[in-house]
Amino acid sequence: MELNLLYSAWALFIAHVLLAVVSATHALLYKRDPRAALGWIAVCVAYPIIGPLMYYLLGINRLRTRAHLLKGSPVKRLKTGYERPDTSNTSSEVLPLTTFTDDSSLAALSSYSSAVTRRPLVENNSIHAFFDGDSAYAAMLDAILQAKHSICMSTYLFDTNHSGHAFIDALADAQKRGVNVRVLLDGIGQLYSFPTASCLLKKRGVKVARFLPPKILPPSVHINLRNHRKLLVVDRYLGFTGGMNIGDRHLRNITNPCKGASDIHFQLSGPIIDQLRQVFDEDWTFTTGEESQLEDEPTLTNGNTVCRVVTDGPNEDIGKLTMIITGVVALARKRIAIMTPYFLPPPTLVNALQAAALRGVKVDIILPLKSNLPVVHWATRNMLWELLQFGVRIYYQPLPFAHSKLLLIDDEYAHIGSANIDPRSLRLNFELVVEIYDRQFVDSLSGHFEKVKLESHEETLTGVDGRRLWIRIRDAFAWLFSPYL
Repeated sequence: MELNLLYSAWALFIAHVLLAVVSATHALLYKRDPRAALGWIAVCVAYPIIGPLMYYLLGINRLRTRAHLLKGSPVKRLKTGYERPDTSNTSSEVLPLTTFTDDSSLAALSSYSSAVTRRPLVENNSIHAFFDGDSAYAAMLDAILQAKHSICMSTYLFDTNHSGHAFIDALADAQKRGVNVRVLLDGIGQLYSFPTASCLLKKRGVKVARFLPPKILPPSVHINLRNHRKLLVVDRYLGFTGGMNIGDRHLRNITNPCKGASDIHFQLSGPIIDQLRQVFDEDWTFTTGEESQLEDEPTLTNGNTVCRVVTDGPNEDIGKLTMIITGVVALARKRIAIMTPYFLPPPTLVNALQAAALRGVKVDIILPLKSNLPVVHWATRNMLWELLQFGVRIYYQPLPFAHSKLLLIDDEYAHIGSANIDPRSLRLNFELVVEIYDRQFVDSLSGHFEKVKLESHEETLTGVDGRRLWIRIRDAFAWLFSPYL
């Protein structure tokens, strides 16, 4: 008996050593953040069997999503590649630019982004902002009601409360009248509500797919990689994107205005719809293996706004969003305005914001006074001094929880969509944002930003330095885990 236990102990020890060596070596070779690499190596070595398993499930953050890879043999899970953009299918030549040849600042912004995204700017678009869920949901449901050919919908959270059932009913009705309806839900995000939206949609006959759902056999190696995009495209003429998921939390609460979440969503029309639809089609093909084709009807043009879709994720697009945000911040001449619910910027972006403030650019950042993720809020508090001491101004927006995402540069550039400024959005999530080049529209968003700023409390360096010792220790401890938040 004792001999069997000894053999078992040695077998477990040898298995742990082998797994720890393999997983730690993988982290050492492929992780580009030294803190993340060191952290995962420590986990793999210190926790027998469990450490390497955690790395296998949560630490491999590189995914190939190109459609042609889906048609061949399955991707070998451990051969994930380096955590960096894949430029093997792009030429070294920057896409041609003709839109802003008469404006050097806009030309610089658009040229930089073109080189990173490899997508063209498209003209003749129209865009409208919704500053609450009531108006955004009403417009989205009306678009679904008017759909004639196709509906493509992707979201991270799809709550099955009153708002969720309204969308389920509308999508099911569209399916009944012959519209091609496809709904893509994140495999983890949909589990926040029960019964799940995918079950209810399937019962109503709506075609639905789950993006990287958790699995036990075989175990899901990409459980940490989530599709955070919010996207609705109807008939190649109307699209919606922004920060809103589907759920009652985004509705105005008359009895308790501090409850729920405030957010911004956007309605777009024009040629930009094709770029939005292409993003959905790629995600759908990756998830289901099914090819999809754009409808034959032409995309309508009905505005003067210049737009471009930017995608980011732990696939071929990894790192592009960080490059674009850092680049446009560096090109700012007068003003940078940031509104985000989660703020843990990479060091390169911190340096760019510091440099902008030092050269006289007005830098304002609005964060939520109370976060739904306290650990992220604490970690943020630990690093704010790095910006405040250089003249960056930080404001805390009062309740309800502020989930809005905005980046405004000078008077001419806006960056909207689903991405936050934190490691999860910039390294782990699949995100979608839209660049807007339109002075009139940027001016309207600036008005909203200034209105919120007036209602917010300004943080100071004295306030951050004056935290009690135990709070500073708590915040600093949370900050240690910022690469994984």
